[in-house]
Order: sequence, then C-alpha cells, then structure tokens
Amino acid sequence: MIKKVILIALLSAGALFAQVKKGENIEVPYISYDIKMGEGFAQVQANCLTCHSFGYMINQGPQSREHWYKKTMKMITHFKAPISKEDVEIITNYFAEHYGNGK
Repeated sequence: MIKKVILIALLSAGALFAQVKKGENIEVPYISYDIKMGEGFAQVQANCLTCHSFGYMINQGPQSREHWYKKTMKMITHFKAPISKEDVEIITNYFAEHYGNGK
C-alpha cells in the first residue's frame, strides 16, 4: 500500500518539472463547429453556452425531440439551471429542428 502511495506521489510530482523551452510556442488546436442559426439560438446561447461548449452539445449526434427535452429538464432538475418554462420549449424546438433525427 505504501509503495503505491509513494509511486503515485512521485508520478504526480513529475508534472511539477514539466517545462517549455523559452520562446517555444504552444498551440492549442482550434475545432470549428457548424452552428446553425435559427429561432431559439439566443435562448441556447443564454442558457446553455454559459456552461457547455457548442461542440459538447451537438456531439451527441442527431437526437429526438424527447431526448433534447429530457436533457434540458435534466439541467434544471439536477444542476439547477435557471431556465424558464418558455425557454425549455424554445431550446427543445431549436435542437429538434437543427440537430434532431426527425422523431
């Protein structure tokens, strides 16, 4: 048990010594997402993009209206997102129309 703790501590401490050479640039990859503008995008931007990246939301793939509704309600129920009842419908409609599977 103690050997495991020591190993974990040594591996964790190794990150403290990671260095970048002076003048070396670090590039973070940019990933572009096709954001479909339409009715309801303002509510998505105001209620969803404060916590999630757009890529995170649309990488779920095309989903049913019920799926988008349940995801929105999950944010309200479990994560206390302050989304109004009116915005729930608008957000659901936006995702169902632009990122839905027709069901």
